[in-house]
Amino acid sequence: MDATPLVAAERADLAVLLRTLRDDEWLTPSLCDGWLVRDVVGHLAVNGSASPLDVISTAVRNGLSGHRTNSALAARARAWTTDELIDRFLAVRTTGATNRDPRFALADMVVHHQDIRLPLNRPREIPPDRLLAVLDNPNPGSRPRRRMRGLRFIASDVDWSAGDGPEVRGTGETIVLAVAGRPVVLDELTGTGVAELRRRMRPAQP
Repeated sequence: MDATPLVAAERADLAVLLRTLRDDEWLTPSLCDGWLVRDVVGHLAVNGSASPLDVISTAVRNGLSGHRTNSALAARARAWTTDELIDRFLAVRTTGATNRDPRFALADMVVHHQDIRLPLNRPREIPPDRLLAVLDNPNPGSRPRRRMRGLRFIASDVDWSAGDGPEVRGTGETIVLAVAGRPVVLDELTGTGVAELRRRMRPAQP
């Protein structure tokens, strides 16, 4: 399946939300450790337009650390106004230098969308086609295998399950966020595998 239309739809939905944010909401801490809401949007705008060479050179300067590289790229957007952030976010027409595969670009976009919405108490229902696509193809940059191995994940609201071992049950959204390393959703999950999943968690990094 070509996930490109799903990426475009997710980007458009996030842009609708961004246009409604108050000044204080832009400065609210997101689910990404150390990042405000505006930093998450800056990350999506800059990473979506940076060239592969730019990303590689930035990574080298930051000791090949994915977290420090993403933070250095996102820092470029801190001088932009919120209107500039939205315009540059919408100007991105590719999947981005760090997520060339549209499936993984979609996973990155969906997770970061929720990184913004949950702290702002602005819940939404993720469209089922996007949710299932992300459940099947989590972004490898968030190291999902480290959290998923040896566990069986079962979604309660969509027809999806994966893995073998002690069970972890929850909505598709909570599983997506848990697999991406967002510990805030752990209390919403049930099953004998939750304790092990909790042990594997670290603060969420971009």
